[in-house]
Amino acid sequence: MPTDLNRRTFLYGSAFAVLAATADKALAQVKRTPQCRVIVDNDFAGDPDGLVALAHQLASKASRCVGVTTSTLDPGLAAAGGLKPGATAAAGAEAARELIGLMGIDPRDCPVAAGSETIGPDAAQPSAAVKLIVAEALRDDPLPLVFACGGPLTNLAQALRIRPDIARRMKLIWIGGGAYPAGGHEYNLATDAKAAQAVFGHRDLPIWQVPLPAYERCLISIEDFEANLRPISATTQWLYRRYTQLPPFVKLGGVIGFGDSALVLLTALSDKSSPAHDRTARAILDDGRYGEEIAGRFVKVFDGLDVRLLLSDFMTAMRAHG
Repeated sequence: MPTDLNRRTFLYGSAFAVLAATADKALAQVKRTPQCRVIVDNDFAGDPDGLVALAHQLASKASRCVGVTTSTLDPGLAAAGGLKPGATAAAGAEAARELIGLMGIDPRDCPVAAGSETIGPDAAQPSAAVKLIVAEALRDDPLPLVFACGGPLTNLAQALRIRPDIARRMKLIWIGGGAYPAGGHEYNLATDAKAAQAVFGHRDLPIWQVPLPAYERCLISIEDFEANLRPISATTQWLYRRYTQLPPFVKLGGVIGFGDSALVLLTALSDKSSPAHDRTARAILDDGRYGEEIAGRFVKVFDGLDVRLLLSDFMTAMRAHG
């Protein structure tokens, strides 16, 4: 009898050891390391998709968000939305800080800095956003720096004006501009065309551009948002509420645009599955059209985005973070 008991004890113990080892292997995770540092720049007081993209960027394990800078809204749009013109960069900074706090991220790891409330590459004094951009660009770090902008290029233009040398120390990924080759009206460009002209004029600055025809196809259905995204966490519920507070002139149908999330796709995931090509840059005209080619200046232009990869990763990142 004791011999049989010892045998069973040994067998059971061996079985549990095998199960434990199998469980350890099942729980092991593929190691992910940040591929770049990211400064996220957006007009966060406007369309909530900028905050959706920020939440995704903050939750990513493959990029390191080192700062958030905010830009102002077009004064007419701000007034129509019930916001105080001339105070929307500050309002956007407040929203970004609220989201960072909600996600439990130490604000020292990802500081938020408001940009100028006036558009254009010139500014009487450098804003907090400009100071953050310049300081991060000049900081020695083995990870390359990406300035990921989903709004007007005001903050970057002002930073480049006072320190042109930082153009060699970063890459710009910008959601903005009309379709090539003609161009035309597009909000991010139209809000501060002078800033876009100044930024595209810096030949040492690598630029990846996601124009309107590409980013406007990045969509999620409202039904999907409500059923599958909103219930995940306090963060996704907060993001959903931002869409319930849109001004009356915004009329949603069955979908919501997540165009600014292309910034996360191209920094934290991959650009390989999104069609793009290098084209000779063109001068940007005041009305948003593209003018003459700029000899020797090239821009990587994305013709489409891998929306499946983007939305799948966003849902998963929100679940993991929540």
